[in-house]
Amino acid sequence: MSIIMAANIGLWFCIVVLAIYTLRHYFFTLNRLFGRHRQPFVDVIQANWPPLVVFVPAHNESRVVRDSLDALLACDYPEDRLTIVPIDDRSVDDTRVILVEYAENYPGLVLPFLRDDGIPGKAAALADAMAEHGGEIALVFDADYIPGVRLLKQLVAPFFDPEVGAVMGRVVPLNVGLSLLTRLLDLERAGGYQVDQQARMNLRLVPQYGGTVGGVRRAALAQVGGWNVDSLAEDTDLTFRLVINGWDVVYQNRSECYEEVPETWESRIRQIKRWAKGHNQALRRYVGALIRNRRDLPFLQVLDGVLLLGVFVVPLVLLLGWICTVTLFYAGYPPSWGRVTILAISSFNTVGNFAAFFQVAAASRLDGSRERIRMLPFLFLGFLVSTLSVGRATMSRASWLRGQPVQWQKTERHRATRPTRTP
Repeated sequence: MSIIMAANIGLWFCIVVLAIYTLRHYFFTLNRLFGRHRQPFVDVIQANWPPLVVFVPAHNESRVVRDSLDALLACDYPEDRLTIVPIDDRSVDDTRVILVEYAENYPGLVLPFLRDDGIPGKAAALADAMAEHGGEIALVFDADYIPGVRLLKQLVAPFFDPEVGAVMGRVVPLNVGLSLLTRLLDLERAGGYQVDQQARMNLRLVPQYGGTVGGVRRAALAQVGGWNVDSLAEDTDLTFRLVINGWDVVYQNRSECYEEVPETWESRIRQIKRWAKGHNQALRRYVGALIRNRRDLPFLQVLDGVLLLGVFVVPLVLLLGWICTVTLFYAGYPPSWGRVTILAISSFNTVGNFAAFFQVAAASRLDGSRERIRMLPFLFLGFLVSTLSVGRATMSRASWLRGQPVQWQKTERHRATRPTRTP
């Protein structure tokens, strides 16, 4: 095959992929603005609530773990059916001291799991702690997350449906007003949850279990093989194993929990690179199995799953498209202006302008916070940094390897005092 033919095929491939992702952005946004909002479980108030275990993985989280535990203790879940298991995994700060203090103050309710050896990483810590503590339903919160009073019941309610394997709530930044970056991340979270996740829920596609502010049915977790301890993104990994094995994943948009988003660009870049590497590992592992299961799963669910798995490869597709364009130009066979225009428009939409801005603007309208729209022009900076970071992470070997040692990949904490925002 000649270089010219290969470049032409590559260019058309990139145009089609980028156009599909662009249409996906718009379709999800229009569904949220004009479609039926599906939230079948959030209004369950009275029920025979099952025994519940809440796990809080922590590694050097002394700055934030007290706030999380205090909020969990204030939740309205029946105390005689609730167990809170904070997990200390080899912390070198005062995290363990704090957890022991809570265990003494709340005997039988707070049962710390203190881990000094074994495979490092969040997934491995969860696997070890869950082996020690039973319960039909397990919820997981990161140590910096602040749940609202009714959140535990809202996350447990979907499990009354026996086909539900996992549940995810909505993540809302707590430290929004501290910098330009935190304001931009607030917009991204709004678009990602209020529009993207809820549209998937509305359309019965693949809402993603996000690793925190969510829960899993223990029977479903066991049926798909438990936590993959060699995964950099244990949440994405678990989501697709559940979907492939026929379990439903539910998203609860009104079940809000409050997080501390990165406050420095260095911390944000590390976070997005970690997500990209973990997501690409899941792509390599599960895209084939998902496609092979197309006879057992709805076609649109399979398509959405493939697109979701491939989302962090889009920057490389974009790069390939422009390489093909430049190659054709210097080889004396410049592509038609029509193809170049389509590539440019698709690129502009996909990596974070028109279509993604449309999602964020729609989320701001749905949230009733129109003032946030004034920050939209600055989103281009955030998307540019994310795109470059994702591209670098995707081209690294760690994005595609399996069975590699993993480390705790935690985001730097900045909280020095108690949060002032009340859930």
